[in-house]
Amino acid sequence: MSAVYGCIVCDYLVVIVCYAEQSGQLLVGLCYSEQLCVVGGVFGVTQLRDVVYVVFSSAIRRYNATTHRRLADIVVMGCRYPLDIAACELTCQLYVADHVDVWRVSSDGVDIQRWLTKSPSDTFRPHKLSVTSSRLLVTSIGDRQLRQFDAAGGDELRRVGLPDYMEPWHAVESPTATFIVGHSNTQLSQWQVSEVSTEGQVLRQFSGSSLGWPEHIVVDRQGNIFVADSGYRHILLLDAQLALRRVIIDARQLNGRWSQRLCYTEQSGQLLVGFEKGGVAVFDVLRR
Repeated sequence: MSAVYGCIVCDYLVVIVCYAEQSGQLLVGLCYSEQLCVVGGVFGVTQLRDVVYVVFSSAIRRYNATTHRRLADIVVMGCRYPLDIAACELTCQLYVADHVDVWRVSSDGVDIQRWLTKSPSDTFRPHKLSVTSSRLLVTSIGDRQLRQFDAAGGDELRRVGLPDYMEPWHAVESPTATFIVGHSNTQLSQWQVSEVSTEGQVLRQFSGSSLGWPEHIVVDRQGNIFVADSGYRHILLLDAQLALRRVIIDARQLNGRWSQRLCYTEQSGQLLVGFEKGGVAVFDVLRR
């Protein structure tokens, strides 16, 4: 059977078109690369240069970003309950949140430090992480705060208090130095994605029937927002004004799996999706 292949790029979605001459069928689908073979739940996934890092339990598994060949693991002794991982290109360091502390790990695993620790009286509970430039943003679910640190020295740069009704799940810094927060609204009993100023003022919000549970968020340099929606098991694309552009990856393309972590690399155009039951899928999403 012969087939004719083509590629249509529409905004942030690469659509592969395959016309099978024998059957006369036109097949359309998202450009999908092979899955990284990861056994066990994925608590975090990130990429630093040509290596993909996947955190689970007390270990960080490493994979070549091109060949997906597994490399030597990094064992973080004392890190018992990891919740997320983020990487900083400028410091060449990894950061792991484990509900109590934030660990800093060198890309080769040689230098491992319990980096940010809290006092017994502190209500700060590191939950999710993101890095913009050399700034590490830590989402705390214990005190409805975002805390931002210098990724190199560890100095605290700012604290952003959130409204009482907002229970944050994950946050990232936008290109305009505001914060995009996935959270539950306890007053309305619904999940939302909100843009918040450095003073904690809510600037705009996104919610509705297409949003179930915004588990993880990434933002590109133009302010476009990818949302891993674990509630409806799809990936949403929002614009910089928090308007829905489309469901960029639907539940069928995720095989109905619970996507709970994202990592987007603009240089390669690859979106890594980590799953709650294990595995990391690699999608090519190129911008027109």
